[in-house]
Amino acid sequence: MESTSAVAVYQSHEQASAAVAVLRKAGIDVSKISIVGKDYHTEEHVTGYYNTGDRMKYWGQLGAFWGGFWGLLLGAGFFAVPGIGPVLVAGPFLAFIVSGLEGAVVAGGLSVIGAALYSLGIPKDSVLRYEVAIKSDQFLVIVQGTDEEVAKAREALHSTGAAEVDVHGMQPVTA
Repeated sequence: MESTSAVAVYQSHEQASAAVAVLRKAGIDVSKISIVGKDYHTEEHVTGYYNTGDRMKYWGQLGAFWGGFWGLLLGAGFFAVPGIGPVLVAGPFLAFIVSGLEGAVVAGGLSVIGAALYSLGIPKDSVLRYEVAIKSDQFLVIVQGTDEEVAKAREALHSTGAAEVDVHGMQPVTA
């Protein structure tokens, strides 16, 4: 299932949070935005989340950061990913991870996160870069949508100080 997506890599959770605010201000539908990142030092602190009706609760070292996204972005999950560690996901990208887990479809040599990225139509070399970014405590902000929505998101993301911004799966424009 290939789709059009923009992926931005951020060095800190503050930058990723600010990027989501910029996307919202630019008119990007929050149901199209996802954040993927590691939780820091979960082995040293009690970390978890739970759902109470329509509200997600989270505690841990980055509780305020992640807690703010539970109500904003569509869906959230916490996974212990072999080779990467504890990963939190908020937004529609969660469905791709769950689909990969339920179908036990993990593309050769990729983690479940990598397989989910690959299922979005992201080339394997880019997937590997994104996996390395997550392993090194960086954050991904992913926007999925139509070519027009993703082009608009790309413009907004370029103004946010991302380490990199890439678009995948966009159809070439013909003149």
